[in-house]
Amino acid sequence: MAEKGKAAASVVARRRRPHWAVAEERQEAASANQEDRYHSRTIERALDTLEAFDVSSTLSLTQIGAITGQPEASLYRVLQTLQKHGYLAQHVDGSYQLTRKVLYGRVLENAETVRKLARPFLEELARRFDETASLSYSFKNHIEVLDTVQAFQAFRIANRPGRIIPPHCSAMGKSILAFQPEDAANMLLEAYGLVRRTEHTICDRQALREEIEKVRTLGWACDCEESTLGGICFGAPIFDRKGRAVAALSVSTPVQRMTPEREKQVQKSVHKAATQITAALSKPI
Repeated sequence: MAEKGKAAASVVARRRRPHWAVAEERQEAASANQEDRYHSRTIERALDTLEAFDVSSTLSLTQIGAITGQPEASLYRVLQTLQKHGYLAQHVDGSYQLTRKVLYGRVLENAETVRKLARPFLEELARRFDETASLSYSFKNHIEVLDTVQAFQAFRIANRPGRIIPPHCSAMGKSILAFQPEDAANMLLEAYGLVRRTEHTICDRQALREEIEKVRTLGWACDCEESTLGGICFGAPIFDRKGRAVAALSVSTPVQRMTPEREKQVQKSVHKAATQITAALSKPI
């Protein structure tokens, strides 16, 4: 009898519940089932694996397994897949590290787009002046050389991809710095510092502001033995479709091969090439 009484009370309680409450519960249950239906454990394991790393860490298979709780057999397949697609790099000791593809993401993709567009212009500048032509890109807190075409001259100003360039005393650095919002410009300067590279380096904030204002007016920048003694370089900014100065290209030459007439030719050619690349970046995808 007691059991019958409890059952009857339960039925009465259910009957007294409003229809909207019952409907809401059913909707929540259906939503939960649908989430389970579209949930991918494989993708979740891959994301857990990537999230085990910080920006600079290198981790072994065992360490990643301990962090993520994944069995090493299945984790190994995840690691191999992420490595194959360029999200992880494996070192000779077997440890793994996040790649630039993950660290820079879309920024790196945009940089590669600029590099491909700029390459013919670099080749033409290097061919025309027989001097080193370079391209750099702004990765928020630093400016990095993306590409370079070396001169055939025995004595030349060399450059290399991957080199971090100073924003305050290089032609490409000044070209990018001059067209940054104030907070972004300050971040670039603070990250690198007003380091003196030669006796000609501008290390005074006010003098640098005046130099940057000149770059904005001219549309190109000059580094005359400010970063390297004996070298002179002219650079110009490249803007993306949103009007942001994201890159710059330049021509570098030893001072003794530069004449006033040649200076004007290099300045004009560098500025023209940067303008043409900017126009190409502004076209619809």
